[in-house]
Amino acid sequence: MTGTGMAALATAGAVLLAAGIVVGRLTARRGDRADPGLGTPVERATFHTLHTASLAAPPLRAGLTEDTARKAARRLRSLLGTEALCLTDRDRVLAWDGPGADHHERRVMARVADVLESGRGTTVETRCEQLECPLRWAVIAPLTGEDGVLGTLVAYGSRESAVLVRAATEVARWVSVQLELAELDRSRTRLIEAEIRALRAQISPHFVFNSLAAIASFVRTDPERARELLLEFADFTRYSFRRHGEFTHLADELRSIEQYLALAGARFGDRLKVTLQVAPEVLPVTLPFLCLQPLVENAVKHGLEDTTGERRITIAARDAGAEAVVTVEDDGVGMDPAELRGILAGERPASSGIGLSNVDERLRQVYGDGHGLVIETGVGAGMKVTVRIPKYRAGVHSSPGRRPL
Repeated sequence: MTGTGMAALATAGAVLLAAGIVVGRLTARRGDRADPGLGTPVERATFHTLHTASLAAPPLRAGLTEDTARKAARRLRSLLGTEALCLTDRDRVLAWDGPGADHHERRVMARVADVLESGRGTTVETRCEQLECPLRWAVIAPLTGEDGVLGTLVAYGSRESAVLVRAATEVARWVSVQLELAELDRSRTRLIEAEIRALRAQISPHFVFNSLAAIASFVRTDPERARELLLEFADFTRYSFRRHGEFTHLADELRSIEQYLALAGARFGDRLKVTLQVAPEVLPVTLPFLCLQPLVENAVKHGLEDTTGERRITIAARDAGAEAVVTVEDDGVGMDPAELRGILAGERPASSGIGLSNVDERLRQVYGDGHGLVIETGVGAGMKVTVRIPKYRAGVHSSPGRRPL
């Protein structure tokens, strides 16, 4: 996680605890009676607050929309113990929980206009003309993000209350932290998508040209093989340039690699020897899209393009308990370890190690620094790249509707 993300989480914890204490003291003063063995009234109310907030957080982590606001509003109202609660963006009411929507909701945007403009919370009297309506007073607190004020939280009460002002302000700050974390998640997704686009742009021209040239060489001498290679090329490019999902199954990635090697074999002929050793139980494992094929292309490039001799590439995927371990090994020219470190650090041009730095960075982003590439190499000693993929990780799943082959 980035420093910004860690700071945001720390802020969220502090804000949430403050809100819990405020609401806890309010609840204690209201005479909450319960089994003393469960803690003091303040402690029980604080724990209840933390639990309720944990239920409100998931929708908010998806951003501020009508759907997420509707799911969070009831929890936030329970958190504050207020008569009604409203969430807005800058243009409209997104959700209302509690009584009074029939005659108060249409006035909300006019009341929050100053807060949206200034970013400073305020309190207002509702001046409701319906005698039976309990909504007599409201606290309006801004919801903020990196781009300024995103919307407001409006907490309605039956009377003026300094405790509610403080609690609503702290809860609005906590909601703002969740929205900032949602933006961080979206930024991370955009970054990964940008890296995949960069990887495609880096690999595809070189590969496409050589593949089409190899297919063309068989058009007259072996039309049936040319047809098969053309189908392999079509399937490979369809997979590589798909526009949905940042994750895939190991089975799909290995199938794409088989297609790539079939096309590489058409170019290099008997000079390319390939061994595949795959444990069936790891085929359903989910991993970042296009994180193995660049390693195989790197092995082909450095194993065959600078020599006229025969080279062997071994691809293995084995079950290692909580992880799947994938290795790509070649007996090619290898690389100076110092040069490799420069590539992974972004200090050397990517052309000297196709896709290695891109894949290493994406694996670290998804699984943590402990799951970056492990590379064994030396000049004239070939190269072995090891990828450790956790079988289960929160937030890592392939696109809906896709199944491993």
